[in-house]
Amino acid sequence: MTRTALIAAMPGELKNIVVGWKHSRRKGVDLWAHRDENLYVAACAGAGQAAATRAFAAVEEDAPIDLVFSVGWVGALTADLAVGFAHNCAGVIDVQTGERFQCDAGAGPLWLATSPKVADAAEKRRLASAYPAMSLVDMEAAAVARLAAMRGIPFYAIKGISDALDAKLPDFNRFIAPDGRFQTSRFVVSSLFRPAYWPSLVRMGENSRKASQSIAETLQAFLQ
Repeated sequence: MTRTALIAAMPGELKNIVVGWKHSRRKGVDLWAHRDENLYVAACAGAGQAAATRAFAAVEEDAPIDLVFSVGWVGALTADLAVGFAHNCAGVIDVQTGERFQCDAGAGPLWLATSPKVADAAEKRRLASAYPAMSLVDMEAAAVARLAAMRGIPFYAIKGISDALDAKLPDFNRFIAPDGRFQTSRFVVSSLFRPAYWPSLVRMGENSRKASQSIAETLQAFLQ
């Protein structure tokens, strides 16, 4: 029996995958489990590499992992990528360390950059210039890839685009707690006084919902 881990940052990224799965919570990590001929465990602990490491450790606490996916929302680093669609990435680069991690066989052509912060439009353009081979940006995948490499297990990254290259959005970094949790209540209150962002936030919400569905469909097709 294969034990597959799915590591995300937020529950919304997993919602179309874990329907009907058993949910639990341990040491600040949300966990979902499902068993058929194999065992699947999904986990999220917040944004950033430290949170992804905690999520990975929570899954590994019960038994070794045979293969792992980093799944979730990403920003586009090129203008030609449509929002709301998921991609099976070719590999990941950690922009802080320069480390590159190749995904295992069957991945697509797009590379993913892992940044220490949520990338706004200016930061996306900077990353696109500094790393012209990169097409997407997230905050977690490099940590998952590194842990997989240390254990010699297959790694994949399936990411859904929630925001386009030039999306005009608030500074989400202000609402990420030190443990990686997104402070939703603070963000909602702050947004109420910034109506200029309302249309873009509505679009991002719809794009994120579509991306979550596309992540689930891409993952299911790949596993089959």
